[in-house]
Amino acid sequence: MEPKEVVASLALHTVLEPIFTEMEREETMLASVQTLRDAFTKAERSHPGLAEEFLGGVLQAEGAGVDLPEALLQLACRDVDHYTIPSDEKEYVLLNERARALKVKLSHIPDQIQDRSQFLKIIRDIASAIKDVLDAVNEVSKKHQGDPRMREYKKMLDTHKKVFVKSSRNFSDTLKRYFKDGRYTLQNDGDFGQV
Repeated sequence: MEPKEVVASLALHTVLEPIFTEMEREETMLASVQTLRDAFTKAERSHPGLAEEFLGGVLQAEGAGVDLPEALLQLACRDVDHYTIPSDEKEYVLLNERARALKVKLSHIPDQIQDRSQFLKIIRDIASAIKDVLDAVNEVSKKHQGDPRMREYKKMLDTHKKVFVKSSRNFSDTLKRYFKDGRYTLQNDGDFGQV
């Protein structure tokens, strides 16, 4: 899985997927919605960021004054099945909890960015939450290293960990630039999406 694919799917999973799920409640639309979902998923895989560009285009065409990166960041704290591990095992529950706590902290950035002291506090909290998530991932990996499925997924897990660490570094670099420049700027370098 390409690193860009992992990050760029945020718009698909936090905005479009809940819409598809709601539309599926109407039985007559079930097949059409599944076709639409499959098309967006395939398009996003082939062209990472397409769903975000699509949403941005719709918002712009409608004249909506919505800051899409900010909105995606705020929406990212919602629980999304695609990003949740369905298991009752202690280490998976802990991983889900820590990931959720990190998403909630990240979603507060747009509200806190103008208050420097609050923003610095939330950044420290985010750094701590990132460490907690990595610790939880390592615990899952360690606890299940003998499981044949874990051996099968180890390469994918390592790839996702690298993407997570790289994204965290890019996030940190963006914050450093923000404090250096003294203004709110968005970074879109393709690796971390828009912050």
